[in-house]
Parts: sequence; C-alpha cells; structure tokens
Amino acid sequence: MAERQPHKDSRPLDPPTPDRIRNIVLVGPSSAGKTTLLEGLLKEAGAITRVGTVEDGTTVSDFEEGEHEHGRSMSLAVAPVLYDGAKLNFLDTPGYADFVGELRAGLRAADCALFVVAANEQVDRGTVQLWRECDRVGMPRALVVTKLDHARADVDAVVRAAQDAFGDKVLPVHLQKGDRLVGLISGDPDDDRAQQLRGELIEGVIEESEDESLMDRYLAGEKIDEDLLVADLEKAVARAALFPVIPVGATTGVGLRELLDLCVRAFPSPAEHPAREVFTPAGKKADALTSDPSAPLVAEVIKTTSDPYLGRVSLIRVFSGSFDADADVHVSGHFSSFFGSATSHADHDDDERIGGLSYPFGKQLVTARKVVAGDIAAIGRLTSAETGDTLSSVEQPRVLEPWQLPEPLLPVAIEAATKSDEDKLPAALARLAAEDPSLKVENNTETRQLVLWVLGEAHADAALDRLQRRFGVTVEQRDLVVPLREAFTVAAKGHGRHVKQSGGHGQYAICDIEVEPLPEPVGFEFVDKVVGGAVPRQFIGSVEKGVRAQMERGVRNGYPVVGLRVTLTDGKSHSVDSSDAAFQSAGALALREAAEDGRVAMLEPYDEVSVSVPDDFVGAVMSDLSARHGRVLGTDKVGDDGTLIRALVPQRELARYAIELRSTTHGTGSFTRTFAHHEPMAEEHARDVTPRT
Repeated sequence: MAERQPHKDSRPLDPPTPDRIRNIVLVGPSSAGKTTLLEGLLKEAGAITRVGTVEDGTTVSDFEEGEHEHGRSMSLAVAPVLYDGAKLNFLDTPGYADFVGELRAGLRAADCALFVVAANEQVDRGTVQLWRECDRVGMPRALVVTKLDHARADVDAVVRAAQDAFGDKVLPVHLQKGDRLVGLISGDPDDDRAQQLRGELIEGVIEESEDESLMDRYLAGEKIDEDLLVADLEKAVARAALFPVIPVGATTGVGLRELLDLCVRAFPSPAEHPAREVFTPAGKKADALTSDPSAPLVAEVIKTTSDPYLGRVSLIRVFSGSFDADADVHVSGHFSSFFGSATSHADHDDDERIGGLSYPFGKQLVTARKVVAGDIAAIGRLTSAETGDTLSSVEQPRVLEPWQLPEPLLPVAIEAATKSDEDKLPAALARLAAEDPSLKVENNTETRQLVLWVLGEAHADAALDRLQRRFGVTVEQRDLVVPLREAFTVAAKGHGRHVKQSGGHGQYAICDIEVEPLPEPVGFEFVDKVVGGAVPRQFIGSVEKGVRAQMERGVRNGYPVVGLRVTLTDGKSHSVDSSDAAFQSAGALALREAAEDGRVAMLEPYDEVSVSVPDDFVGAVMSDLSARHGRVLGTDKVGDDGTLIRALVPQRELARYAIELRSTTHGTGSFTRTFAHHEPMAEEHARDVTPRT
C-alpha cells in the first residue's frame, strides 16, 4: 500500500467559530485501541508525523506520569487538530472502570463520541456499560471497529454483537475492501452482501428522516437521491438516532480519512448542542446557555492537574462567551448544593485572575491568544478552581450543575511513611482531591485513621502514585479499622474507691453504682438514687461525668460503651479531701469494676447495602452476601433485566466489596451503602479484636 499523504491542516492556534468546532470523545474498553486510533487520526490530519509519538517523542495520551508503568490510560487527554476547515478537539478517555470519573468528564466536555471496539474482541458487559454511559447523556456517536489486521479480527461478528447489544440503529456505512473502504450509500457495492447492508442502511436512514413521504417512495421502488440520503444520515447521527459503523486501521490508514470526514460532516457542533441549564450562585435558575462568543462567559473546569513549572493547570470547556489571557473570572464550586453534604468538596465562590491561555496537546501546551464558546483550552494560575467548578464573569457569576460523580466505595487506610511525609500530606491530599472529585478523603476521628475512598484498586494505585511522583509524599497502607462498640449484656454492680493522701489536701471519693443494658444498644441514662447525702449534691454530676468519660474510653477493648443505664446508689465523701476530680475518678473506677463482674459484648457496625445487578447474577450475589454474614431484606425489579437486592451486612465484610462485586458480576454490578446500626459481634470474632490504645 502506498504511503498516504497527510491532510495539510495541523494543530490550530487561532480561535475558530463555534460552528466549526467538533468536541469528540473517544470511548471504549481499555484494550480497544483508542489511543492508537487517536494517533492515527492525528497523523492523517497532519498533526504528527507517525503513530506513537508527537514531535518531542512523548505519546499523545501520556498526560499522566506513570501511565506506561501501569499499562493503562488513567486520565483524560486532549489533542486538537484542524481538518477540512474545522477544529477537532479529540478527548481520549480511560476504558477501565476505576476511572469512570475521567470518562464522565470527557463526556461532559464533548458533543459527540467515537465508540471504539476491537475487531478481535467480544462486546462484553463492560463495553455495554460504557455504551450506557453515553446513552445516559444522549451522546451522538459512531462505532469504530479497530485492529483490522489482528489474526482473529472478525468485523462482521463484532457488528452483529454490537447490534444485539446496542440496537438495530447500529449500521455499517462503509465496507472494507482490501486497503480501502467502500461507502454503502455513495459508493459502488458490487456483491450480494454489500447490497444487503446497503439496503439495511438506507431503510435505517429513511426511518429517521424528517421527510415522512420518503419511506413510501422508497417502498414503491423510487430511487432516492444519494445526496438526500447522505444528508439525512448526517442529521440522524447528530441527533443520536443512528450510529454509523466504520472499520478503521489506525496503523495502516484504512478508514481514517472517512472517519475524519464523518466527524466534520455528521457530528454536531457546540452550537447544535442542547442548551445547558445554568444557575446563579444563590441557586436561582438563569437563562439557558447558547454557544455565543459574545454572550456572558460561562465555562467549566473539566480536569485539574499540577505542573511542576506552571503550578495548577485547569482544563476547561467554554459553553458561552470568550476567554482572554489575564482576564478576571469568578470561580464557583457548589457540589454540596447539588449533591448534598456527602461530598468532600466544600462550596466556594472566589474571584481570580487567570494566567496564560493554551490549547493542550497531550502533555504539551500550545499558546492561544483567545478561546471562544464551544472550545476546549487550558488555563494556568487558578489557585481555587477544582474539577467540576464553573468559571464565569465577575459581573455576572453563574453556576453549572456538575456532572454526576461516581461514588467511591473502596476504603484505603493510609499513614505517612515519615515525619516529613506527615507534614506534607494534608496539602498534597487537598490538591489530589481538587483534581479528582471521584476521590474522597476522610479523617476518621473515631477510628483515628486517614482513609482514601476510591473506585477500585487501580484508582487507589494511581492516587498513591500521584502522591509520590507529583507531591513527593510516601504513604503506607494500613488495615482498615471499623468503628466497634462495647455493651453490657447483663446487670452488674461496681464500687469505685479513689482515696489518696500525699501531704496537704488528699483525694477522697467513694461511689457505688448499678449498671444495666438498655433495650437498644444506643444511648445512656444516669439515675441518682443516693439517700442521706452519702454523695454530696455537688458531686453527683462529677460521678456521671467520670462514668461518661470511661464509657468513651471503653471497658473491654478500648471502644465506646453504648446502650447503658447507670444508677448511683451510695457513696462516701470527705469534708476537705473530696473534689470534682476525685468523684470523676471514682465513677470511672466503678464502671470498670462493673465490667469485670458483668459481661461486655463487642458490637460491630452494619450497613444497609443496595446492590443493583443484572438478573443473571442475582443468585451469585445473594450467595456472596450470605457468606459475608449479611441478611437479605428484600429484592425489587429494576427495568427489564435487573434486580435491586437490599441487605444488612457487617462493615468488616465490605472493605473490599467494591472489587469483589465487580469480579462476581463481570463489571456490571453496582451498590450503595449507608450506616444502619450496631449489632453484637459473634464471640469468636470478638476474641480476635485488637484492643485500641
């Protein structure tokens, strides 16, 4: 095959008009070859000289240090090019489930998608989940079949599987003939199979045509004008009503130009994107956005990174208005306003002056003099901006509802490796959380652990790797501690004697108490039944305070005592040596003695878990929950082929459930968890509890 000549356009510097912009996100499983496809498209458009590198020798998608060591893309990468008078902003997204936050950021920034599958692989459940992510936001898309030269490549089988999984509107528009593609509408299909595919495509296009008479004319045998069919095809693609299939050889060049042509002609521009809702910082609905460069500025931070030389760099999508370098902007972050207090990102409103404007190209930044509505760019020096924040004019501040974040459900307990790391860790974690809203940092004062909540093991590895590479902070993982409780199981008595004499005023306090468990393992009651002033009135509260303090410290393994009624029955005092502190100590001693005479059980926390799975996996999931000592509360039907399982499960059994559910359900299961209550722990497990110091 002769070497194809690249398109004469290359990376753009001047701002285009919104109607000539195409924001295109690449979506697909990790092994589909998205990055190689992107590099092939860039080479075809003339932006790079060969697949695999850009001019400085780095790969286009190597936006995040360490990606090659991990063997997968972990972050969103952007590469803009000019082609046929249009600016194409390609956004390469990770295909691995742990980085669905990066995928959703890419979907938010884009107006259309290339959904990439490999010719040698099946359309598995994980791929279907990615398709549904696109469906959820109504994303127009084309299906690109890659790896045509693989020994096990079978394009026809992949297309049939895609139609079974995604619907009959997935239709080939080109057929591979050796080292070229033949268009099924405007080309020259020369065999029965091509004619059959052509007929299916034409019928699919006509069904979606706005001309209702077209189907009758076609069925009557009238030859429909090819230009009309192509125009209707492009309109159907832009409305996400039809999904064209194109086979592409990213390294051989087959189909690359046809795919670029489709991106320009059939994909919608930002100006054609449905108007987005926008609000004032006070929550009042404002006029919907239009992609107008002269309108008030509204943009969104799609991704945040830290550069060792430039500091914080914000990748932005401009929805309205225009950006000039060194302009003042209003930065609004309102996660909790939309998603509740569960988010670890505090609401904020700040005015800042932006630094330089640039277009990102992998790890490179190409200086831009102006960025208009519909475009994607990078901004430096925004110290308060976090991923998901809105940028707008200072005079007319606005807030966009952030995209729905995946809930991180895998806890990873960490500890600074050295004193130096401990000093740097808080600031590093704050910057890490600002970059990645799908990561939550919890400083659990009860368990005395620092916990990162992540989406999976790969997400955890990426976060810890960034801490070390980017911020120079090394941490060590620790076993997760769950917040246990202690509870008396039977009534008991305790005698507290705190008597000391060491010259001058001594310490003298004696009290007798009775303890009994409350009906439910929550709360605390204190009852005074002292008669005759055995314990002076001013020290009754001191005994209670001492008992409460000891309950907080625990009486068996150092965990708080709950569900207890304590009755003060008797005591003794001294006119000189008794004091508040002495009776506090006596109350604590009395509770400890009661624990020695009675029986104290360990209580463990239970979460109510809601697991959503396809019907095929209901049995396996319920068996797994039972093996985790869970109790199924009920099931509900979800859609045509899904089930929601509700269960109570001990928290100690949920530490790795995010990983294990994914494995059990082949990546199709999801769950939520909320704290329910504490229940007694089986004694064989309680004996293994490590006392808390």
